[in-house]
Amino acid sequence: MESQYENRIREMYPEFTITHSEMNIIGQNNDVLIVNGSLVFRFPKYLEGIRKLKKETKVLEAVKGTISLPVPYPLYQSMEPEEVGKVFTGYKMIDGEPFWPGVFKDHEEHSQKIASQLTGFLTELHSQSIDDLEIEKKSIDDIRSSIVDLYNRIKEKLFPHMNENAKCEVSHHFDSFLSKSELLDFQPVLIHGDFGASNILWDAKSQEISGIIDFGETEVGDPAYDFAGLLSSYGEHFVRTCLDMYPNGEHILDRMAFYRGTFALQEALHGFENHDREAFENGMKRYR
Repeated sequence: MESQYENRIREMYPEFTITHSEMNIIGQNNDVLIVNGSLVFRFPKYLEGIRKLKKETKVLEAVKGTISLPVPYPLYQSMEPEEVGKVFTGYKMIDGEPFWPGVFKDHEEHSQKIASQLTGFLTELHSQSIDDLEIEKKSIDDIRSSIVDLYNRIKEKLFPHMNENAKCEVSHHFDSFLSKSELLDFQPVLIHGDFGASNILWDAKSQEISGIIDFGETEVGDPAYDFAGLLSSYGEHFVRTCLDMYPNGEHILDRMAFYRGTFALQEALHGFENHDREAFENGMKRYR
């Protein structure tokens, strides 16, 4: 696999010299090749991942220079043909390590500064003009329809593997949310779409957030979805601090809690639909 990816990079960039590379295969949607210790090349694992990488690339090119925290910029690209193993992007590695919940807990004395950095990033991202972006524009009705579609796929594909109490719990979670039309009253914005600990980088030396990576799930959507990622990673107390700094943050809480309650189900559904047994089992743990 590693040599196959190296060959593809050389094929597209004949003058590019690879002196060293190593695989990082923990990503759900992409295989990651670290080249020469300083460049990150991402190869989608699935056809759906190719579509996401194309969208992500357009967004990263559009937001360049408008975001205060470092984000990837695709210096190297191969988008055709649309085949797994041939499509990739490459960017300069951003220094830092994933800001796991345990790391956050060890640095809670800096939580105000961290909240300011992350909320500032989300405010900038959510303020981007979506009219200029070459990605699908979504209305409130589109977002509601996507939630209904998620619910239907969960019932069809995951309910057969759940116990009865879990089915009732999931049904109540979705039915209750969808019955409250007042909750879906917000302005759709550009969101990161996977704003959790694994994609937030921490610089231990400077004691601050050093960058945001993996925009593979970026889309026009609900700003509450990004805060749900923070909630899942760092807890309610921290996220309330963030929402105090975010414009009209008090209106986000209920939607944020709903989205958080779908994350494990979405992981299980991804596993089911992409034949990823590990993702399926991880997502289904509490529903068996």
